Amino acid sequence: MKKSRYSESQIISILKEAEAGIPVAELCRKHGMSDATFYNWRAKYGGMDVSMMKRMKELEAENRRLKKMYAEERLKAEIRKKALEGKY
Repeated sequence: MKKSRYSESQIISILKEAEAGIPVAELCRKHGMSDATFYNWRAKYGGMDVSMMKRMKELEAENRRLKKMYAEERLKAEIRKKALEGKY
């Protein structure tokens, strides 16, 4: 996954600037990003502060790790099942 050029605090500050009334086109030009990036950030992080954003990223990382663990265990269970079926 590509790492963002912007930190969590930068993203939040850009969103706060937009809430303050600065036009989106001007913000995007000022910070060197596309309109689509801004609207994706607003949809994902709108109304959050930096601590909430960090917590959300931690939860996403934990969720990814748990899904990987589940997939590995499921694969092991399928292999055991096939091995037992072959012996009988």
